[in-house]
Amino acid sequence: MTSVNRLLAGYAFVAVCILGGAFSSYFRCSVLLIFPSMLGSRGRAYLMLFVLYGLYRGPIANIHRNVQDVAFSMGCNIELQIKHSKVMWREVMEPFMQVVQGIVEDNGEFQDEAKSVSRKFQSIRDEVMGQYGYDSMEQGPVAAGSTQDLYAAKTMMRCDNVVEQGIERCREWFEVKWQDCMDAIKAPVINHILCVSMRFHFLCDIMRVMKPWCREDIPVEGNFGQTFDKLNFSIDALSREFSTNVVLQEEEQQSVFGVSALQEDFTEGLSKAFEETKVILDQFLGLIQLLLSCTFITIFTSAFGYARQYTQDVRFDNIYITTYFRQIDARRKRADKRYLLPLKKAERGLFINPRSLSIHPSELKLVMASLLQVISLAVFVCVLLAVDMVLHHIFDIIRRHTFTKFSLTSSHHIDINVGGQSMMAKLLRKTIGAFNTSSNLDMQSSNQHCLPQPRALTIEDYLWSFVPLLMMALMCCLQVYSNRLRRVIAAFYFPKREKRRALFLYNLQIQRRISYTKRQRTRLMQLGTGEKTVLSGVLSRLERLGCRLRWCCVCGERQRGDRAVECTVSGCQAAYCPQCWRDLGRICYACVPTSTWDPIESCSDTDMYYVH
Repeated sequence: MTSVNRLLAGYAFVAVCILGGAFSSYFRCSVLLIFPSMLGSRGRAYLMLFVLYGLYRGPIANIHRNVQDVAFSMGCNIELQIKHSKVMWREVMEPFMQVVQGIVEDNGEFQDEAKSVSRKFQSIRDEVMGQYGYDSMEQGPVAAGSTQDLYAAKTMMRCDNVVEQGIERCREWFEVKWQDCMDAIKAPVINHILCVSMRFHFLCDIMRVMKPWCREDIPVEGNFGQTFDKLNFSIDALSREFSTNVVLQEEEQQSVFGVSALQEDFTEGLSKAFEETKVILDQFLGLIQLLLSCTFITIFTSAFGYARQYTQDVRFDNIYITTYFRQIDARRKRADKRYLLPLKKAERGLFINPRSLSIHPSELKLVMASLLQVISLAVFVCVLLAVDMVLHHIFDIIRRHTFTKFSLTSSHHIDINVGGQSMMAKLLRKTIGAFNTSSNLDMQSSNQHCLPQPRALTIEDYLWSFVPLLMMALMCCLQVYSNRLRRVIAAFYFPKREKRRALFLYNLQIQRRISYTKRQRTRLMQLGTGEKTVLSGVLSRLERLGCRLRWCCVCGERQRGDRAVECTVSGCQAAYCPQCWRDLGRICYACVPTSTWDPIESCSDTDMYYVH
């Protein structure tokens, strides 16, 4: 309901009250009856809801808050442990991360180095795999085989080719020198004689003796081919595109004891659980507020219902000795007619004197029942407050004894030197050299900010719980007088109806008084002829021990000492108080023979009833 609707409803209620109060005495009476009704059971129910509201705002909310604080304290400690674990893991993994990061950052440099190595190795590859140094057309193709056999055959052919080239150059030298000699000596015959030694080019064939050495003692190592193949494969793989990528793989692990290892999940689960609990508590608070409204409405309905029954039922709440009742009795007494006051002792339990401050037995039953309800509610409140105090004490012990200081210290110094200028040396310097780090870790922390801060209830919270209880206990006692006040208010607005009710009550009691002796005689005769009860046997044994307990057979009042009037007939155990003995004409009807009974018709008295 919006504020505008509430305002309109308030205006409508005020208008109805004004119109009803102006034109209807029944309405005015009902409105006034609301105030004593507030001290009755409806008012106690209204205050009981206030007690529940105080419990919700006090111990229940405080328990929820303290439990939530402790739960989040556990989450904070878990987060702190995770944080420390991350710091320690970071210190351990930092060199490895630097190595990987260095490789990623130097990707381009590694590619350039790899290409440079491949270019430089190309000359070796050409030397081993090339066909220079011999004439493949003259010597024929080399048979395919392993790299070792292929290189040995090529080396042999190169050796033969060197020998042949040496012989050929030797012959060319002789030809050049022959021509130079012939040009220097112009005499026709003499020059042939003198230069004949330059025609000894057959001496160059002596170099052919090197060919057997090339075939038998070729300088090629036995594992050269295998080594070249592996090196060639490595250089070929290195010459390809070099790239580095860092791949992080996250592995999802199962939770331990039902709690996720991630603080975010743990905190989120706690928050969700407490939010659901808070929603339930808020719904409970809304229900209490709704019941408060409904209870206040029942106070109105109770007041209107009392006024309606008062005007319609002459027996309703008609057990009071009112002023008009006394006036009727005084008038009859002056006219020497049968009168009622003072009431007989057995009749006092049927009527309530509104002028007396003492509580009538019928009213006392209501007071005791109401006090029992209040006491049970007080016990519940005390138990709930005790639980809150115990939890607060436990949480305070946790706060005072779970304070922890953390000291994380770490120190390391690594120095690895890699010499050389080769690619492998550079690669090692880039990788292993990244481990050359020095670090010192000294972190001090504590869980001071994670400790729970339990909150104790304030004086206001205790007052919210106990003041309504005290008011309820007071209302239990005042309810007796508020119920009497309701009849006074109704009698003020309906005086004629009140006189009719008092007259009806007086006439009814006159009829009861007329048959009083007969009814008491019948009851006592039936009591005297009944079987002995267990109580009578116990009382007889107590009398033998000197403990006399006597109750009046008529009014049931306990008689102390020698005040009880006992029947003198042997075997009759009836006892009377002095007033009831006089009212019965000093005759014990409990031991009168049954043959003397008079046929008495049962009187159909209509009982009055007390309104709670």
